[in-house]
Amino acid sequence: MKTTLFALAFLISVGAPAGPIASLRSPNKRQHLELALDTAGNLIYHYLSGDTVIIDWSPLGFITDKLLSKTRITAVSSPKSYSQRFAWPLGENDTIDNTYNGLTVSCRRGNLAFALDIRLYDGSAAFRYRLPQKNGVKNETITIRRELTGFRLRGAYTLYQYNQESVFTPTATDTLQKTCDLPATLTNGHTYISIGESDNDDYTKAELAATANGLTLTYPHDTLVEIQDHTPWRTISIASTAIGLHRCSELNLKLTPQGAANPKNIRPGKLIRAKLTTRAGLDCIDFAAKHHFQYILFDAGWYGAEFRTISDPTKSIAAIDMPAVIRYGKAHRIGIILYVNYVGLRAHLDTILPLYKQWGVAGLKFGFVDGITQDGIRWLAKAIKKATARGFILDIHDNYKPTGLSHRWPGLLTQEGIRGDEHGPDAFHTTVLPFTRFLAGPADFTFCYPNARNSFAKNLHVSKAQQLALTVIYFSPLQSIFWYGDPNDYTNEKDIEFFTLVPTVWDETHYLAGEIGKYISVARRHGDTWFIGNAAGPQGVTASLRLDFLKAQRTYDATIYQDDGHGGIAIRHEELKAHDLLNIHLPAAGGEAMILR
Repeated sequence: MKTTLFALAFLISVGAPAGPIASLRSPNKRQHLELALDTAGNLIYHYLSGDTVIIDWSPLGFITDKLLSKTRITAVSSPKSYSQRFAWPLGENDTIDNTYNGLTVSCRRGNLAFALDIRLYDGSAAFRYRLPQKNGVKNETITIRRELTGFRLRGAYTLYQYNQESVFTPTATDTLQKTCDLPATLTNGHTYISIGESDNDDYTKAELAATANGLTLTYPHDTLVEIQDHTPWRTISIASTAIGLHRCSELNLKLTPQGAANPKNIRPGKLIRAKLTTRAGLDCIDFAAKHHFQYILFDAGWYGAEFRTISDPTKSIAAIDMPAVIRYGKAHRIGIILYVNYVGLRAHLDTILPLYKQWGVAGLKFGFVDGITQDGIRWLAKAIKKATARGFILDIHDNYKPTGLSHRWPGLLTQEGIRGDEHGPDAFHTTVLPFTRFLAGPADFTFCYPNARNSFAKNLHVSKAQQLALTVIYFSPLQSIFWYGDPNDYTNEKDIEFFTLVPTVWDETHYLAGEIGKYISVARRHGDTWFIGNAAGPQGVTASLRLDFLKAQRTYDATIYQDDGHGGIAIRHEELKAHDLLNIHLPAAGGEAMILR
């Protein structure tokens, strides 16, 4: 009861302090974060961009049974500037600039010493709670009952509320009843905010909830959380436009330490999902080789009913001659990815990893994992480390979302945590995702492109051209291009030529234009070739795009795949230069995909 009363007193006591105890500016000096103690001795902060208050004085800290005394500040380090660039061949840009200013505030509450690490980037703030080590010896584990990190907003904001694989519901923050997953995107029409978390390999999944004083982090999936080293980073990114938020899409990678594995040794690519027979596997390999794919996937059921403990992921069902399929794949440079459910993973992980390596399997897809509790996330981190250490690529499905761990384990190419085509999203959803979930990192969207025998009308609520465009707009080093359908039914070669040509990793990326839930235009370069994806939401859109990212004094031949007005694809050609304006006219739920050579 004392802890509960303490928490309540903490939250209602937040106000303007007498003076800051620490202050930090971003490298470009435009953003400013200050820390202070309120009158009750609680740590608080505010975050400004220029003279505009983005986050008003808000609480920091956490509660344990022993944290009942005032916070004392024992030291504040001098602000330091850091700058490094690192190659990232598995990303949206081939090089990532990690430039920030940082400081550490050392605190004590009763007998517990803890630190608040703070980093300010241009457009983003990040902070985490850390238990300092003495002489390299880890601290005793403490139990956290609640994290107090809050976000008090000035004025009315709309939050794009969602959880895991749900739809997005625009909700006024003062009427929010449900929690919202991170990254959470908010706007008041002229300021756009993304609140997220980074580097979570040992903690619970935090979500955003409403309080009387704004928004706060909450732990819906764990009553108690253990900490021995540090919490994940809590991040705030801001922009004056919706597309400006894309600048923070690499923040999770920047905040997660680099691992030992060389990302150059990881093979990104596209896959087609095979039905559960030998013949289907061989046909998918032929299709993949013809269309410049790198992988095929045997999904749930290849070793039996996935949720039954008696199903054995060390043996395939009789309908699949797995050694024959793997041999055929190797002969055509097509890797085989195998799905294993959480039930099988928990029971057999240490057995199947060396076994699959012996078989010649290229990668694994983890299914129905626990990516929300501390126990589940801890187990996943260990499983990711083990699998990638053996050279497997990974795709983690269902409720798991990225927090930057691919920088530590680059074999973790993608994850779901998204409402993809298998769930039948509409055009509002497809044009909200680039400004929300994709700010955290890659997502496997499970594309369901129509073929000669199946329109997949249950799954698709956008046009064919938008489907093509979304493979450019949505970033994932491993893309499931054909989730449903027999490869022999894809006789529409003119349509699917775009899937043959589109890469999954990029040298340079620009968000050109867009608004949440209305439309999005993205340009990405691979080598000397540019790809542009344009997608409209529930209403059509007319817009003009600047092409000043193109090289000057060069003429580009643009191949444009667009809706023909009859449910099909029309292809046309146009010459474009850097100074040109590209005019787009998209119908509702329509799209346009372009290749500029």
